[in-house]
This record gives sequence, C-alpha cells and structure tokens, in this order.
Amino acid sequence: MRIAVAGGTGTVGRYVVDAAETAGHEARVLSRARGVDVLTGVGLEQALEGVEAVIDVTNTTTLSAAKATRFFESATAMLLAAERRAGVGHHVTLSIVGIDTIHASYYAGKLAQERAVAAGTVPFTIARAGQFHEFAGQLLTGMAGPVALVPKMLTRPVAAREVGAHLVRVAERGAVGRARDLVGPRDEVLVDLARRQLAFEGSRRRVLGLRLPGAYGRGLASGSLRGGPDALHGEVAFDEWLRSADHR
Repeated sequence: MRIAVAGGTGTVGRYVVDAAETAGHEARVLSRARGVDVLTGVGLEQALEGVEAVIDVTNTTTLSAAKATRFFESATAMLLAAERRAGVGHHVTLSIVGIDTIHASYYAGKLAQERAVAAGTVPFTIARAGQFHEFAGQLLTGMAGPVALVPKMLTRPVAAREVGAHLVRVAERGAVGRARDLVGPRDEVLVDLARRQLAFEGSRRRVLGLRLPGAYGRGLASGSLRGGPDALHGEVAFDEWLRSADHR
C-alpha cells in the first residue's frame, strides 16, 4: 500500500513512516521540508498521485482555540480536497482521547478537525490516542529557568512509537469512522512525569503543579484524558520509555 503521512517528520509522523515501511508499505512524507505544504496546497497534488491512504498527524503549537481551529480546519480542508481529486480511499486522522467535553484551547481545534473529517466525502477513520510520553519533555523544553510550571493533569500516556504503529494498522484495515482509542499502560500525573524525567536526566530543576483556569484547566484535571474502559492499551510505560533510545 502507498501511504502518505501528513506531518511525517514530526513527533509521531516519523514513527508512522517507520512502521509503514517496516510493514512493507511505501511511505510518502508530506511536509514543507519535502516541498509539500498542507495549508497552501503547494506540492500536494503531485504527492498524492497513486496514494491509497493518508495518515494525518499534522500539528500546531498553540493554546488559542481560534488559532488551533483555523489551522486544523484549513489543513483538513486542503488535504480532503486533494485526496478527493486524487482518488485516495482512506483518510486517517490522529486525535486525542477524552476531549469531547473540553471544547477549549487546543482541544477545540482537534474537535473541529474531527468534525471536518466526518463531514467530508473521503472515507475516514478518526483514531484517538492518549498524550505521548514525549509530552512532559516538550513542556519542560519550552520553559526556561530553575522552576517549571506544569499543568495539573491526569493522563494515561502512550509512546509515540506505539501510536505510529497503531495508525498504520488502522490505515490497513480500511475506513471505519472511529477506531478504538489507544492509551498507555497505566495512569499517571503529568507533574510526576516531569519530575521523574528531570531526575532521570540529572536535572535539579523544580516542578510545580499549576491548575489552569476555565474549561481547559478543568478538563486536564478531570481525568477524562485517560480514556475509557474500552481503549486499547500500549505496552511501554513511561519509565521504560525514559530508558529507551526513543527518549532523546
């Protein structure tokens, strides 16, 4: 199968590409670094020639609901239009478990993306996953100084590598509308993950938990982002991931 990966050089995208190639598929990366822009459409038509499935793991870094919504709606519209013209038979979108009642901040954008995919004419699957093990480190990297303020968040994190492999399996099975959620093997608290990562790396930075205001903060602390009882569970726990080659 020829699979195009939108955002194929990112945190999850590179593992999607690895998993696709390991499974014997041809993986075609859609990224600006490869001359393809999913927001403007530059290079997209040519990149989708002969493609049977598209896995969309594009992302934007913002806490603005308006900016996130604008990005995901625009990228999705551009991808779906190009896929329709190219005859792509399956569009797979990565989303996030438990966000249905958190229509705020970044999650508002992901919900808008899901609606856009479901309203399109290309057969689709929405595959939700838990936060990645990589998330705590991404937050810490974005903060300077001896103290890191980390949102109070209950989560069931999963390795991005396992998410990548899951998305390829979803693409192989054909469009089903909504795949089973994928979460990690155990419940965690984000503040604890950040502290354990810093300790593992030999850093003496302090981590303080911060309760964010509004619907977004309530959603993070509610436990809904741990997923439901019917979710699939990854095998790699956070501390195991810390010791692995995937921890950069």
